[in-house]
Amino acid sequence: MSQPEQKENLDPQSYSPQEQKESLDSKSHSPQGQSDSNQKCLTEVNPKAVCRVCKRLYRDPKILPCLHSFCADCIRQLNPFSVSGPNVKQTLSKDGQPPTVDQKVTTVLCPDCDTEVDLPPSGADGLTTDHLALDEVFLQTLLTHNSVRCDLCSDGDAELRCEVCCVNLCEFCSQAHRRQRRTSAHTVQSVQELKAQGRLSRPVLCSLHPAQELRLFCESCDQPVCLECAATFHREHDCSAARDIIHHHGGRIRDLVVGRLQPRLQRLEESLMKVEITQDALQARMEATAEDVRAFARGYAASVETHCLSLLRRLEELRVQRRNQLHLQKVQLQQALSDTRGGVRFAERLLACGSDAEILNAKGVTLARLTSLVESGYDPSPATVAPDDSSSIHFLPGEGAGEVDGYPVVGVIQTQTLDLSRCTIEGEGVQVGRQGQPGHFTLVCRDSAGQPLGRGGENVLVSIINKDKKNCMVEATVFDKNDGSFSVSYTPAEPGSYSVWVCVKAQHVKGSPFPLTVTRRLRRHAGTFHCCTFCSSGGAKDARCGCPGTMPGGFQGCGHGHKGHPGQPHWSCCGSTQEQSECRAPGHRPVTPTVRGQLRTVEL
Repeated sequence: MSQPEQKENLDPQSYSPQEQKESLDSKSHSPQGQSDSNQKCLTEVNPKAVCRVCKRLYRDPKILPCLHSFCADCIRQLNPFSVSGPNVKQTLSKDGQPPTVDQKVTTVLCPDCDTEVDLPPSGADGLTTDHLALDEVFLQTLLTHNSVRCDLCSDGDAELRCEVCCVNLCEFCSQAHRRQRRTSAHTVQSVQELKAQGRLSRPVLCSLHPAQELRLFCESCDQPVCLECAATFHREHDCSAARDIIHHHGGRIRDLVVGRLQPRLQRLEESLMKVEITQDALQARMEATAEDVRAFARGYAASVETHCLSLLRRLEELRVQRRNQLHLQKVQLQQALSDTRGGVRFAERLLACGSDAEILNAKGVTLARLTSLVESGYDPSPATVAPDDSSSIHFLPGEGAGEVDGYPVVGVIQTQTLDLSRCTIEGEGVQVGRQGQPGHFTLVCRDSAGQPLGRGGENVLVSIINKDKKNCMVEATVFDKNDGSFSVSYTPAEPGSYSVWVCVKAQHVKGSPFPLTVTRRLRRHAGTFHCCTFCSSGGAKDARCGCPGTMPGGFQGCGHGHKGHPGQPHWSCCGSTQEQSECRAPGHRPVTPTVRGQLRTVEL
């Protein structure tokens, strides 16, 4: 067979629709071609032509309900997020059959936006094909390769492309394509023109009739159809030309985009920009604040270190000062001890071993030395020697120590020495008390200058002993306030005379023991604190009063201006004019008025 005849038999209409598609796919996605294409995709490929899952040019791209496109094979490989049970359709099918039961609905997560999307029962094949992505793939192929092989003969470079059959044709196959009666009317464009345009507008062909373009739209089925489908499957349906109704359906999309989504898109972009600006400002603010914190920490640490060195120097000064004092006292004591021991030894040896003449001979010098030692020798009391055992040196970490280089610091060295003669007792609870009622007083520990120690921790012992009953003691509670003062509380059970012993470090403070008088329990008033019996009783004649006032007319109580009235409010039970007082009624028998003469407190 001659070459023209061989070319003539390459009519695209002689292939089945599936063969035409496989021929196109095999050329644009062959292993070698795909490998070369992938290398180009990594650097120059249009992202609109690349699947975001496999990172290769689209192969049979499908649109998910979230409007993100992926290769059909990539969608099939997605792991199901959930699988729901079958649903019963409540509407009749197109052919009038009763409701049917759907297969299980598979839900997957979109690899791009992570949205849950439901796949149709037929899986990825039931999704809408993304023809825009196919246009981008073909355009990318034109831009990437200098030449495109003919899809029919595979021998020469394609120079033309049939827009209806979607095949690339060399010049010879293009002539054969035009001679065929079924393809003579197809639109053919130059590959170079398509490449120069930078865009493609390929016709969408019917899946049942690949040679037919979807030029009609069935309103009943809400889907585009070709002429043959409209004449067969949609014969009784309302079908219109796509160009006549595109303004309606495209307008609905445009209204949603322009009227609703674009303003929202603008608001979202502004909000996102505001959030990003706020994030940047937050980051900058956090970094600046962190630097301030670090600078403060460095300065504060330096100040604390300086304060620490100052405290250590203060301790060293105290140590040297106390050491010198103790050393001087030690030298004095050693000298006095040596002098006293020498005089005593000489006198004892003289008396023990000397004869009368020897004793009388050395009497003068011996008596002079011994008299000098007795009268002018160094003889301190042990209580005054080294009165401070260094326990007065304390570190108070919570005490404010002013500022160092502008930073506040805490912690001071306390060197106050307790002076028992300067300690004071505050409060009446150390002198008087009442049976069954709590008593209180405060011990304030002071130094030799009379200043409070400003610290706690002293060993304070308080004992309250009945003078008449030696076995009767009152338990006292001592609370250290950690400021040099100690709060003492007690509750006596019996009246009488007591001695209060207040000791610090096992020594009595000045004035201890203190005399304490505990009186009997306070007697409460049984009457009413009023201005007069006549007023408070409502004019009852039998209402009595503890004051000596009387009224004429048979009244047993007192009245204003009458004889014996104290001239001020008083208690009806005992006549006392002090509201906060103890009842002085004899026998402490409360007055029991009659019902008619019931006393009531009046507002004075």
